[in-house]
Amino acid sequence: MAEAAQPGDTTAPVPPDPQRLRAAAKETRDDAAPIALGAAIALIALALVSRHAQWQLLGHPLWWIWLVVATPYLCLTALLLFGLKRLVHHDRRREVAVGLLGLVWAFNVVGVGVLVTSLIANSALQISGRQLLFSGGTVLISNTVAFGLAFWELDNGGPVSRALAEARHKPDFQFPQDENPKLARDGWSPRLWDYLYLSLTNATAFSPTDAMPLTRPAKALMAAESTLSALTVLLVTARAINILN
Repeated sequence: MAEAAQPGDTTAPVPPDPQRLRAAAKETRDDAAPIALGAAIALIALALVSRHAQWQLLGHPLWWIWLVVATPYLCLTALLLFGLKRLVHHDRRREVAVGLLGLVWAFNVVGVGVLVTSLIANSALQISGRQLLFSGGTVLISNTVAFGLAFWELDNGGPVSRALAEARHKPDFQFPQDENPKLARDGWSPRLWDYLYLSLTNATAFSPTDAMPLTRPAKALMAAESTLSALTVLLVTARAINILN
């Protein structure tokens, strides 16, 4: 039988708030999982279109590479959907999620690398403008989703820790509502869509916009996203427009 907490005992564990846990589970199931699945579907669609149109990369029909890039997104979707029962003891779930997000990032780097290498190789003459626009746009979207989920999983220990915390304490990102609480509605806390917006603006502006990174991991993630986005937008998309002209 568990011992009762003694008066003045400040080390007694505080039971998790069921309502906040349900909110974290709902956000994970209804927001994060469909977003990850959408990125996977976009990459699978790119693979199928590439195969049908007989698009080549590096002089070879590498349409299957987009299926490889999509695989971690599918695994992440399954974790977000079926890992809900472990939300109370969420450390291991979070470790797996961070590992899958690392794979997502690594495979996205491979996809961008193949596109960029194809541009500077002799096989660039075999790449059409439509192929580059479709491929570059899909990679940009998948990168935005990947880093949005990474920001969401990083800030303040992840969605479960944020849901159970009484207030934001030493966050990884500073939102306008953190700096000026008068701008925030009652009970406001950042949700997945806030982190996706942060990821989108960082991917297109190559710098922070409304939210600022405060910790080194946050700065490293934003720098990595900006670098990948710059390669995709400035090289791939610019080359595609040049071909179309």
